[in-house]
Amino acid sequence: MDMETNTPLNSMLGSICIVLVETTHPGNIGATARALVNMGLSDLRLVRPQMFPSPDAAARAASGEALLSAARVFSSLDDAIADCGLIVGSTARTRSVSWPVMSPSEMAPVVLDSSHQQRAAILFGRESRGLTNKQLDRCQLFVTAPVDVNHASLNLASAVLLLAYELRKTALLRNGSAASNRSTNGKDLLATSGMVEGFIDHFERVLHVAGFLEQPSDKLFRKIRRIFTRRALEEDEVNILRGVLSAIEKRIDGASNNR
Repeated sequence: MDMETNTPLNSMLGSICIVLVETTHPGNIGATARALVNMGLSDLRLVRPQMFPSPDAAARAASGEALLSAARVFSSLDDAIADCGLIVGSTARTRSVSWPVMSPSEMAPVVLDSSHQQRAAILFGRESRGLTNKQLDRCQLFVTAPVDVNHASLNLASAVLLLAYELRKTALLRNGSAASNRSTNGKDLLATSGMVEGFIDHFERVLHVAGFLEQPSDKLFRKIRRIFTRRALEEDEVNILRGVLSAIEKRIDGASNNR
C-alpha cells in the first residue's frame, strides 16, 4: 500500500508516535508496522525489544517494511518519550490508583488536539502483562478497548490497529474542515515528557532536603506524581514550578549555612 500523500492528514497523524515497550515476539513488531502504515502513521519506537531486528518482524511487516526499518530502538521508556508532550497509556487492567480511562473513540480527538502543539505518544506494554504501574506513571491519559470481558485479551498488533483506526477516522472527519485548521497561536506549548520528568526529579530532591520524604515511599510518591501528571503541563507551568523549587532550595541552603 502506498504511503499517505494527503498533506493535511499527514500533518495530523505525523506528530503521533506509537511506542512498544519490551515486546517479546518480533512478529508483533512487524505486524504493528504494517498496521501503522495502513492507517497513515509513521513513527514507531521500540523500548528494549527482546529480539529486534528479526526476520520474523520483517516477514510480518509486509507493506510496512520501510516503516519497520525506520523504527528507533531505545534503552529506556523515558528516552523514547522525552520529546513528547501528551503520553497515553493503553491498559486493560484495573489498578490500585484510580485513573480516568477513555475509550479509543474518546481518546482520538484528545490526541489529535494535542499533536497540533507537541508530539504525542501512545504506549503499549509487553504482550504478557501490558504496561507496568511505573510505566503508566509516565502517562496523563489512559485508554482501553471496550472488548468482551470474557475475551478481553487483544493481540498487540490488533490493539495498535484498533487505536490507529480511531485516530485516522477522526483525522479524516477533520480533514478539510475548520477543526483541521485550528490555530495554535496564543497557546503555550505543552511541556515534553523530558521536561516534566526533570521537574519531578527536582521536586523529589527538594522533598528529601526538606525532610518530607525521609523514609522512601513509592506508593506516596506515585500519588504525588499523579498531581502533576494527571493532565499535560505547559512549558511555562513547568518553568514556574522549577523556579519555585529553586527558590525553596536557596532558602533551605541559607538556613543551613546560618546554623
